[in-house]
Amino acid sequence: MFICRIRRKVSKLSKMIANLDKIVVFSHVVYDKSDVQNPCSVSLNVRSFRSSRLLCESVKSSSSGLAIQISRTAKTGARDVLFEYLHSTRGFSFMDAEHISKNSPHFFEKLLSKFDPEEDVVKSLSKFLRYNPINEFEPFLESLGLSPVEIRSLVPQRLMFLTDDSVMLENFRVLRDYGIPRIKMGKMYKDKPIIIKLVSCCPSLLVGGVDAEFAAVLEWFKELGMEKDEIGGFVSGKGIYDWGRMLDTLDFLDRVGYTDEQLHNLLKTNPALLFQGSGKKVYVLFGQLLKLGLKMNEVYSLFMQNPHILLVKCTKNFFKALDFLFDIAMQTEDIVHIVSTRMELMGSYSLKGPKTVCRELNVKRDELCQIIKEDPLKWFDVASKSKIQSSIQVASKDPSTFLEKTAFLSRLGYLENSDEMLKALKQFRGRGDQLQERFDCLVNAGLDSNIVKNLIKQAPMVLNQLKHLLEKKIDCLTNWLGYLLESVVAFPAYLCYDMERINQRFSMCAWLRERGAAKLMLSLSTILACSDARFVKYFVLVHPEGPAKWDSLKNSLNTA
Repeated sequence: MFICRIRRKVSKLSKMIANLDKIVVFSHVVYDKSDVQNPCSVSLNVRSFRSSRLLCESVKSSSSGLAIQISRTAKTGARDVLFEYLHSTRGFSFMDAEHISKNSPHFFEKLLSKFDPEEDVVKSLSKFLRYNPINEFEPFLESLGLSPVEIRSLVPQRLMFLTDDSVMLENFRVLRDYGIPRIKMGKMYKDKPIIIKLVSCCPSLLVGGVDAEFAAVLEWFKELGMEKDEIGGFVSGKGIYDWGRMLDTLDFLDRVGYTDEQLHNLLKTNPALLFQGSGKKVYVLFGQLLKLGLKMNEVYSLFMQNPHILLVKCTKNFFKALDFLFDIAMQTEDIVHIVSTRMELMGSYSLKGPKTVCRELNVKRDELCQIIKEDPLKWFDVASKSKIQSSIQVASKDPSTFLEKTAFLSRLGYLENSDEMLKALKQFRGRGDQLQERFDCLVNAGLDSNIVKNLIKQAPMVLNQLKHLLEKKIDCLTNWLGYLLESVVAFPAYLCYDMERINQRFSMCAWLRERGAAKLMLSLSTILACSDARFVKYFVLVHPEGPAKWDSLKNSLNTA
C-alpha cells in the first residue's frame, strides 16, 4: 500500500511540472537501495549528464520497405534472436530483454533492413549479432517511449553498452522497482529531470503534506516566465527546501512592489536569495529594518526604491555598513535617517572598519560619528575600500552625482576596486539616474537585462545616447528597416550613429534591392561601418542611376 502511495506521489509530482515547456539536460541521480521493499530508505547522489549526438554504428536503410516484406513468422523469429542476444549474451534480465525486444520497432526494422528478405533473416541476424554488437541505447530508449528523433540527441558519446552508464541504468531500475511504467520513463528522461532532482533535495514530496505549497511555487515560476532549465539549475542535492517559506517570500516581494520582470531578473541573477535558506535572507533584512524602528509601509517603500538591495553583494555591504554605524555608537534615529536616504549607497560599497577609518583620519569614534551625521556622503568617501574616493574631485564636482553614478556601474557588474570601474567613469556621461533611464530604455524595448549589461560593456558609448534618441533608433530599426531588435547585440554601434547616416544609407540599399542590385538583408555593420568612399563604391556605383539617386537622397534628407 505504501509503494502504491509513492507511485501516486511521483505521478502527481510529474503532472505538477508538466506545464513547464522547455527541454533541459537530464541529471542522473544514483539511488542506493539498502532494501528494495522499503522505498523510503533511499540515498541520492547527483551527477550531471550531458546529452550529445549519437555516436554509434550507423545502420543505413536503403528502403524501409525491405523490413516490411519480411514475413510475420520471420519477424517473430528475428525478435526472439534479439531477445536471446540481450538476455543470454548481454546479461539483461528476462523482463528487461523481453520489453526492449518487443517495444523498439524502429530500431528492429532498421536492423532487419540490413538483410535480404529473400534469405533466412533469422539465421542472418543471429550470425550478425554474434560478431557485431549493437548500440544498446537505441532500442533501450525507444522502449521507454522516445521517438527516433528524440533518441538521436540523447544517446551518449563513445558508449555502446548500457552497463557503461551504470548511473543511468541504476536510475532506471529504481524507477522500475517503484512501479513507474517503462513506456513513460522516456518522457521523464527527456522532459522531467527536475523531478528526480527535487525528490533528492526534498524527499517529503513523495509522502505528502507539501504538495499545495510546492505547486504554488511552481505556478509562481510559470507566471514569472522561468524556464525548466533555470529552475533545475537552482536546486541542489545538498540543499533542503522549505516550500512554504519560499512561497511566503515570493508573496512578500510581490506585496512590496516588485514587478514580474524585476522578480524574474532578481531570481535569475541571484537564485541564492530564494534557494539558499528558502528566502531566509529576505526575512532577516526585513526584520532588521523593522527592528531599527521603521514602519511597515516605510520598509515596503525602501524595498521598492532599492530593488537591487536583495542581491548577495548588496545585502552583504548593507549589513556591514549597518554594523559600522552601530560600532561608532550612532543613535538609532540617526541610523534610520541614513538608511532611509542612503540605502542604495550602503549596498553599493564595501567599507573599511571603523578602527581603520579613525586611524586614517586621526579622529575618535564620536568625532567620526559626528562627521557622518553632518555629511553621510563623506562617510562613503573616506570609508570605501575602492579607489573611488581618490578620484571623486576628478570625476565630478558633486559627490552625490558621482556616487550615484558609481552605484549604477556596480550594478552593471563593474568591480569597485578596479581600473575597469575608473575607466568606465570617464566613458559614461550623465548622472546615475540618467544612465539607469537609458539602460531601462533598452530593457523595456525587449532586450534581456543581462544582455544589455554585456552590450554596454562592449560598447559603453551606447549609454551616452539620450533616451529619446535610443527610442527613435530602435523604432527605426524594427519598424522601418525590418531588422530584429537582437541585431543590435551583434552591432551595438548602430545605436551611436546619427539618424542622417542611418536614413541615407538604408534608403540607398532599399532602392538597390527594389532593382535587384543588392541582397535582401545585409548586416547593420556592412551598411553603416564602412567609410563614405567604400559605401559609394559598393552601394552607389553598382547601378547606373546610383550616383543620381544618392545625391537626391542626401539633398532630400538634409532639407527634411
